[in-house]
Amino acid sequence: MHMRWDAFLKEFSDRPLFHSSMLRIFDDAPVHIEVQLSRWSRAGKLCRIRRGWYLIEKPYRARDVSEAVIANTVVEPSYLSLEWALGFYGLIPEAIFNPTSITTARGIGFTAKDRGYFYHHVQPAFFAGYEKVERGGDVFIIAGPEKALLDKMYIAMRIGKFSTDWLKGLRLQNLNILDEDKLRGLAALVSKPGFAAAVDAAAAYIRENREG
Repeated sequence: MHMRWDAFLKEFSDRPLFHSSMLRIFDDAPVHIEVQLSRWSRAGKLCRIRRGWYLIEKPYRARDVSEAVIANTVVEPSYLSLEWALGFYGLIPEAIFNPTSITTARGIGFTAKDRGYFYHHVQPAFFAGYEKVERGGDVFIIAGPEKALLDKMYIAMRIGKFSTDWLKGLRLQNLNILDEDKLRGLAALVSKPGFAAAVDAAAAYIRENREG
């Protein structure tokens, strides 16, 4: 089977986010597949996301793919966290347009479909506290609310930014959804100097500013 557009769509229109390695099901030589991908991208039929990952453009795909699924898929292992997750849970007033993620791989950033995708590195021991969530038919992996805040603190401490004023600057809201026991349990995974004291400060801030 050769990789003509109609044959390609028959196989991939219902899984529109794909990696070029998946195209080995076709008989074409790898170099010919790369030429076709470049040609279809220039024609507006495909969008290159990063390093072999492509998305079939509208109206050719059978379903949409959210930025959350794209973020999870094109860098593994990773989960959504930090500002994007805080916005998702309503812990900050802003809805975040650009997905922010945690990974044990090298931290990177790239732009695709007019969005910035950002990945921050953590040690494997701290790669925890995430769960699968379904929204609008999509299933993606995201930090729980406590871990999203801890990840934000962890990255801030790495660059020397954490302080009570920094915490206030997040404009945290809906603090009743945060569980202090979960916060402290996840924080115990980190041996970074000063992190326990930062968590104490955050826990005190949360208690003082809870509604009701």
